[in-house]
Amino acid sequence: MSYLLQAGCPAIEYINDHAQTLQNEHQACDDEGQLTQRVKEVMVASGGMRLMQASEHGGAQARLQEFFAWVRAVARHNPSAGWVAGVVGVHPWEIALVDDKLADEIYGTDADTWVASPYAPQGKATAVDGGYLLTGEWQYSTGTDHCNWVVLGGIVAPRADGERGQMRHFFLPRGDYEIVPDSWRVMGLVGTGSKNVRVDGAFVPAHRTLVHEELAEGALGHRRPKTLLYQLPFGCVFSGAIAAATFGIAEGAVAQYREYLRTRVSINRVVGKTDPYQQEALAEVAADLAAGIVHVDAMFDAWLEQLERGEPISTAQRLEFRRNQVRAVQRVLFGVDKMLSRAGSAAIWTTRPLEHFWRDLRTAGTHICDAADLIYRDWANHAFDTGERISVMH
Repeated sequence: MSYLLQAGCPAIEYINDHAQTLQNEHQACDDEGQLTQRVKEVMVASGGMRLMQASEHGGAQARLQEFFAWVRAVARHNPSAGWVAGVVGVHPWEIALVDDKLADEIYGTDADTWVASPYAPQGKATAVDGGYLLTGEWQYSTGTDHCNWVVLGGIVAPRADGERGQMRHFFLPRGDYEIVPDSWRVMGLVGTGSKNVRVDGAFVPAHRTLVHEELAEGALGHRRPKTLLYQLPFGCVFSGAIAAATFGIAEGAVAQYREYLRTRVSINRVVGKTDPYQQEALAEVAADLAAGIVHVDAMFDAWLEQLERGEPISTAQRLEFRRNQVRAVQRVLFGVDKMLSRAGSAAIWTTRPLEHFWRDLRTAGTHICDAADLIYRDWANHAFDTGERISVMH
């Protein structure tokens, strides 16, 4: 059962109509170590990857919650595809705020171009005439084999004239970086193909970069002042997409558990669907899932109303969002763990999909946007004005 799907959204309806295809390709994506071509075709045909894209580049400029619901729908049927949907699907939101020349370069010949990341500032850049020279190797470039561009985080070295080093996002076309083969060996979300990418002294023109802090603080929203969607804070939009993918995988795990309980009878003749302990575990995680989805969506709704009144979103509000978002995810992660603990040893068989969803879900939970400790610390340090440095992921 899905939660709060946007009624009448063609992208979601298309995914639901092709659910069996996505489900059938779950193991095949793992076997290939990337999404199968059939899965990519379904995702592209649904139109979901364009939901966050600017209208002048063929996008829908849809409601953020509609995009999240589409991501959950994909993830519920195929976790690796859902993860790619969340990570790669949110990049068009950022591209709507870059230099127009760069956006034209990315989407000019194909509005369905996919852009990979990662944002971690693992690269080193040096300012030169007209742009930067970038070098580095980055892990976790989700969906990268199906992408023709990548956006990478890097630190610009301080210049001799005293300009401080800064974190920037660097956009590179496929010919300017290398996908490192056999660099994604993990226990879950294998089908995302989140391989390493490597850059060796590539020249990146200045118009293909932006300052991370300006994006994070919402300082680039002036490029689209009439569209509230693009006034939202980057760190929260991206984290919301990660949470949506995680929730969707959990929805799939819950659905598999429900089916499992329908016929499960333990060696002690305990009937799963009438066992109060298993009923409790299922009820708790189902409730936590519904609550988490509603909470995340409601926070963004409140912000859009606030922006419409001309009121900026404060650092305290961003930290509160991240605190609530990671807590919602953590409740679901531990709820699914409890559900599995009640399922008995029959649930660990790789011939049943339940353990596959659990491995994918637990892998999703390791992402920095789902991890709680850093966020709780940052929220508390800000609340108590301790003077401690706040992380860049807000």
